[in-house]
Amino acid sequence: MVSIARDMMLTVEEYMALRRLIDSERESEGTVLADRIESPKPKRKASAYSRKYKAAFKKTAPKYKLKSGKWKKGGFKAAVKASHKAVKK
Repeated sequence: MVSIARDMMLTVEEYMALRRLIDSERESEGTVLADRIESPKPKRKASAYSRKYKAAFKKTAPKYKLKSGKWKKGGFKAAVKASHKAVKK
């Protein structure tokens, strides 16, 4: 057990005041840290190729799907390949 001199002990009121001071200090540090955080990077512009590929995929995808909307067996892979080929032309 640690022995503390009687004159070094805090009253409950002093202790609570010290806790409030520490907590308020932490809150103000948090706002300073929040101010330092920069906004997220701007999104990159889609390349011309990716835009053309997107359009080609939307056109070719239905050919490789079932009536229910599910992909045929190997259909997604075939649709991707066909879309890349269409953009290449």
